[in-house]
Amino acid sequence: MAAQITYRRVYEESSPRDGQRVLVDRVWPRGVRKEDAHLDEWLRDVAPSTELRRWYGHEPSRYAEFRRRYHAELRDAGHRDAVGHLRELAGHGRLTLLTATRDVDHSQAAVLAEWLSGTEGRSA
Repeated sequence: MAAQITYRRVYEESSPRDGQRVLVDRVWPRGVRKEDAHLDEWLRDVAPSTELRRWYGHEPSRYAEFRRRYHAELRDAGHRDAVGHLRELAGHGRLTLLTATRDVDHSQAAVLAEWLSGTEGRSA
């Protein structure tokens, strides 16, 4: 059975259906108290580099290139341990990747969910 990997905003209410809840942003989300986030982990090392994040600026027109560049980062040594850890978590049940980004479908959480599900080569 394939792991169920989802993503959503950290500002949404947590649910028992979330499984493991992992924040995948490099920067802590504004207005969220750590004790109210209901996280299992904050995995900063899997987030895009500061340079890539700043270049992207959450511009949907740059998403395809962001996705390509982020895939390259996910393959580098700096992200290897964090990606491996996420794969391990996904292997033990449901995993929800959290981000503060408003447009979650054009976020690193969406790219990561696709990457971890093994569908990164199937869509644009």
